[in-house]
Amino acid sequence: MTDRAPEPLPGTAAAEAVRPRVTCRRCHRPLHDPESRILRLGPECRDPAERVARHEVDQDPLPGLD
Repeated sequence: MTDRAPEPLPGTAAAEAVRPRVTCRRCHRPLHDPESRILRLGPECRDPAERVARHEVDQDPLPGLD
C-alpha cells in the first residue's frame, strides 16, 4: 500500500479552488499575468492612449507647514 493522498475528483471544490479563469475583454484569450488579470486586458490589447498620463502640478504649500 502507498501513503499517497487520493487526488480530488473533477468538479469538486478542491479542484476548482485553484484559480478562476480570467479572459481578456477584447480578444477573450486566457490571461496569466497578474497586471493583465487585474485590468482584464492582455498585453497585446492594451492601448497606450488608454492609460492615464501622470503630470505634476505646481501647488501652494499647506498653511502651517514651513
